[in-house]
Amino acid sequence: MQDTELYARLLNLGRGWRVREVRLDMSKDRVDVWVESTDDGTWLCAECKTAVALYDHTGEQLWRHLDTCQCRTYVHARLPRTACKEHGVRQVAAPWAGPRSGFTLLMESRLIDTLKECDVTGCSRLMRVSWDEGWGIVERAVRRGRERKPHRIPAYLGIDEKSFAKRHNYETLVCDLQRGTVEHVVDDRRQESLEAYYGQFSAEELAGVKAAAMDMWDPYIAATHAYVPQAKEKIVFDRYHVTRLVSEAVDKIRRQEHKMLAAQGDDRLKGTKFLWLANEENIPECRQVEFDAIRKANLRTGRAWAIKEALREFWNYTYRRCAEKFFLRWYFWATHSRLGPIIKAAKTLKAHLANILTYFKHRICNATAEGLNSKIQMVKEMACGFRNREHYKLAIYFHCGGLDLYPATVAS
Repeated sequence: MQDTELYARLLNLGRGWRVREVRLDMSKDRVDVWVESTDDGTWLCAECKTAVALYDHTGEQLWRHLDTCQCRTYVHARLPRTACKEHGVRQVAAPWAGPRSGFTLLMESRLIDTLKECDVTGCSRLMRVSWDEGWGIVERAVRRGRERKPHRIPAYLGIDEKSFAKRHNYETLVCDLQRGTVEHVVDDRRQESLEAYYGQFSAEELAGVKAAAMDMWDPYIAATHAYVPQAKEKIVFDRYHVTRLVSEAVDKIRRQEHKMLAAQGDDRLKGTKFLWLANEENIPECRQVEFDAIRKANLRTGRAWAIKEALREFWNYTYRRCAEKFFLRWYFWATHSRLGPIIKAAKTLKAHLANILTYFKHRICNATAEGLNSKIQMVKEMACGFRNREHYKLAIYFHCGGLDLYPATVAS
């Protein structure tokens, strides 16, 4: 098999194209392939797909292809242009590359595969492309994927925030809890941030939302009430955030008590922070005896921890009415505990009880959104952080958007 025939097959050239020349330069580890059109008669207009006459050819263009062994491979071609009566002069699409791309379809797909596994800098080193070329692939892939994505609002939403940088710089994430994807990313966590997402949909589409899991952040609640019909019965306050509110109260009591005991030379609570935050069954076996001894001592922290652990039973109920009765008993205990932070947390939960109890109707939580947050954090650490918000959002869509990122094969 001749080298021209080999590369014609590798590039999957169809009718009307042939490889004219292949040139190898071992001193530069480079292979150059020249492709030319063989049909000087009629071509299809790029707009209306009507057979029209050849007008002329473009100047020579260059595309990076998959490496041939250790050699970088480049494709050269002058593309035909047609003269359509309706659309004027149009360039014929190259069957081996997408429009306005410096890479062949196969090379662009390989770069996307690599970018899924590492950051842009790592991809640049592995694939021997520039950082700008690598980031350009991310931008093209996300734009292509979002254009292909159907215009729809998920039936079950997860709404959460993710830190962009220090000093309370946040992005609002809207997730599809059923598909496990990030649907929308917008700056900040204000009411207007979430309304920017809801505003894309009609009233009929918004009525299709069955439930939305979120934390007890007033701007998110207000935005959902403003746009989603019957939001009162559809908002579900996430069980993780409910539990965390009480856990933080326990930790606050531990810090206060540790400071008081340390002043008396008693350091029993030193190094026990994560023991009090853990669930009972997750206490490390090597520290179980130590923790049991501290827990049974007459300490305010131990009482707070017992109240926190008791609340876990709330989520095991099947019926809303039974769960409500349990909560009210727990609330009486918490508010009569004489533990300030616990009392404050209990009153906060009581104020939001209606939408905590909606959990027993919809049985959703933000675990999917929290999992996506962990994946986003891994992407941030892999990239050593982002200074540009738009780059940060593109990275989220690329890795967590569930998008069809790959270029479509151009029919020959």
